[in-house]
Amino acid sequence: MHEIGQVNVLGVGVHAIDMEGTALFLEETIRDGTRGYVCLAGVHGIMEALRDPGLKSIFGDALLVAPDGMPTVWMGHLQGFSAMQRVFGPDLMIEIIGRKEFRNCSHFLCGGEPGVAESLREEMLRRCSGAQIVGTYSPPFRPMTEREEREFETTVRSLQPDIIWVGISTPRQERFMARYLPMLDTKLMIGVGAAFLFHTGAIRDSPEWVKRAGLQWLHRLLQEPSRLWKRYLLNNPLFVVCALLQIFGLKHYPLKVRSESSRPYSYDLH
Repeated sequence: MHEIGQVNVLGVGVHAIDMEGTALFLEETIRDGTRGYVCLAGVHGIMEALRDPGLKSIFGDALLVAPDGMPTVWMGHLQGFSAMQRVFGPDLMIEIIGRKEFRNCSHFLCGGEPGVAESLREEMLRRCSGAQIVGTYSPPFRPMTEREEREFETTVRSLQPDIIWVGISTPRQERFMARYLPMLDTKLMIGVGAAFLFHTGAIRDSPEWVKRAGLQWLHRLLQEPSRLWKRYLLNNPLFVVCALLQIFGLKHYPLKVRSESSRPYSYDLH
């Protein structure tokens, strides 16, 4: 096993990994009993971290930061990681919950408006026969009260899921995982963004050629223009400018990394 390489994407360390490597890493993490949270980084998350040092630190402290977006993959290719591939949140959920190596793992779904997590549970059980989905929770769209936090903690303690899937959008889900992982009796928390909406049919998935071309953001924008116009029409051009400055060495973005003792390991994708 070799240390996973990291790509510097505007100061956020994104691991040079693909779907298979991510699954192998998570399998080993569960087997070893390692605790941590996993982030999936796309342009939106990178730009939010560029503006917010606290969020950048949360990414830096993640057990794994997988490339959820073609621009992060392209940055990896430019930095020498030619085998790096996109790890799309909805695909990762299906891959892990349905994979035979995770058959004995229990899962907890946290996210969405009331009823969404329950609908997702039904869909996952339909698609992944034998999956152990032990509970669901829909956190409020505001900071939780102390009472709500205690109830959430008690629920998770009673179920002891191996993996908590968090689908409440970036950057809220990253802050949620960093705050609650130390309180919860679980091994992994994985932030998968809009996966809850994709798998329950609220959002239509893009054709594969759209994903490969890096145009899934446009497909999403056409479906939710009033909510997403600012995210994409402001963030995307600014990301391109900042990325070009980094690529041509005109601007340096310091990289925050985890300590040597807590870095993840898997197959090298150079």
